[in-house]
Amino acid sequence: MEGGVHEFDGSTFRECFSLSWRNPYVLRLAFSAGIGGLLFGYDTGVISGALLYIRDDFPSVDKNTWLQEMIVSMAVAGAIIGAAIGGWANDRYGRRTSILVADALFFAGAAVMASATGPAQLVVGRVFVGLGVGTASMTSPLYISEASPARIRGALVSTNGLLITGGQFLSYLINLAFTKAPGTWRWMLGVAAVPAVVQFFLMLFLPESPRWLYRKGREEEAEAILRKIYSAEEVEREKEELKESVEAEARERSSSEKTSLVALLMTTATVRRGLVAGVGLQVFQQLVGINTVMYYSPTIVQLAGFASNQTALALSLVTAGLNAAGSLVSIYFIDRTGRRKLLVISLAGVILSLALLSAVFHEATSHSPPVGAAETAHFHGGALTCPEYSSRSSSSSSFWDCTRCLKASAASAGCGFCAAGGGDKLRAGACLAAAASNTTARDACRGEGREWYTRGCPSRYGWLAMAGLALYIAAFSPGMGTVPWIVNSEIYPLRHRGVCGGAAATANWVSNLAVAQSFLSLTDAIGAAWTFLIFGGLSVAALAFVLVCVPETKGLPIEEVEKMLENRELRLRFWAKRRRSGDDGDGDGGGEKTRGV
Repeated sequence: MEGGVHEFDGSTFRECFSLSWRNPYVLRLAFSAGIGGLLFGYDTGVISGALLYIRDDFPSVDKNTWLQEMIVSMAVAGAIIGAAIGGWANDRYGRRTSILVADALFFAGAAVMASATGPAQLVVGRVFVGLGVGTASMTSPLYISEASPARIRGALVSTNGLLITGGQFLSYLINLAFTKAPGTWRWMLGVAAVPAVVQFFLMLFLPESPRWLYRKGREEEAEAILRKIYSAEEVEREKEELKESVEAEARERSSSEKTSLVALLMTTATVRRGLVAGVGLQVFQQLVGINTVMYYSPTIVQLAGFASNQTALALSLVTAGLNAAGSLVSIYFIDRTGRRKLLVISLAGVILSLALLSAVFHEATSHSPPVGAAETAHFHGGALTCPEYSSRSSSSSSFWDCTRCLKASAASAGCGFCAAGGGDKLRAGACLAAAASNTTARDACRGEGREWYTRGCPSRYGWLAMAGLALYIAAFSPGMGTVPWIVNSEIYPLRHRGVCGGAAATANWVSNLAVAQSFLSLTDAIGAAWTFLIFGGLSVAALAFVLVCVPETKGLPIEEVEKMLENRELRLRFWAKRRRSGDDGDGDGGGEKTRGV
């Protein structure tokens, strides 16, 4: 945000709504640009539910875990490119034009996916959507920041994060709404075209960012827009501040060009320490596993023992709602408890919840229902029996359970578990052939009113797993979900904030891609319990990193943050001040100060 980071509290939000009511033009600017955040959240969340039905329609997707991961993660790969190109496009062509391009990409991606005739077309559509996500993720908050009154800018920009989580929540609602509709996943993915079209037409009638216009020498156009945003007595002051900001930026850019950027980062302690904290937080935000939940939440629910797609989507809606609610909690606490303390509390909750999930999935796997020979032979006289199960000797077959039956899918045409009837799904069930192209076994199982499992097994611990998942989201969202982005907007010297922030954002998307592309493969290879245990170990490492490398920036102007980094050295546990005469060495980084605009 221009000129620094803005403190805001409840009174700021009241002033925000009051000014917006008195000047609807401001609200129109913020809402129109904020649809980009909504699209960002929707397109990253909708695939989790759509994937359940894509597997049913395309046998090759159902059989290949890596193809499922590719459909999910190609949007992230596109976002890496979109964010990189978006920075250049924002400076060259403007914020408004970049948003229009993002909308065109969102629309194209939605259209391609909704009309897909195979997984290749789905992958192409996801790349288009990812390009839009990457562009919107940096452009929408930038436009809002530069086209908002200074005293409510922080409040308006902070709503972009709320719209992202709100978009994810909306995607789960849409997924649930279309579970019974013909075409299911086509509607889920295609609906994203609607807000893209709405934003495109809204932005056509809105101006470019006044700051970008001023930088390009179009001062009269910038002044005309400022007069619509500010009262008459404020316009001249804003023009003067804008002029000083642009001139200072030009001087800093000219000065920076005299030194190699790589050399500058290697030799400047403040930048180096800031990058360690900022990039590290962005990487750990992904490595603690958040997007395994957001991208694969219904799949995780099924792994916990809930077979129905509709039930999986309904339960996943709870996690999306908690994620959105966590954004509101963060807005309330971030300037009261401080960034660092909120991170520590958040990670403590994440570690506890991942330990619970690991234990629950271990118990569920260890006590999955057995496979009964009589139950299996019951279906079509044994004609539907899983090939792997049939090839075993009778003594060996007696030790089969649901978990082993589902693992046999990798070695055969595919196997599924038909739970016992009569309301007790934990009794011996049947291991049947479950080739993706043949639904005979599935239909026969469901025809007797039984549950059909291909992703997870019946378990008495299913609701405990849901509790662990809810605890994970409730702990993650207010701290690790929002604080890394806030810290990255505060911790870098103003003259290097662009390049450092870009490096941190790129690190975030790359880590996101690594997690999204590996989660299903990990659960197939080592099981859900060990997968969540790995994320738990990474969360412990993240907590140690926060305690050692992340300073507290609460209440400090940008200039004070730079001085704090310059005068500190890395200790085992905390950032501690170098001892100076009269310094108590408490490491608090100074008293509370009001952050300027």
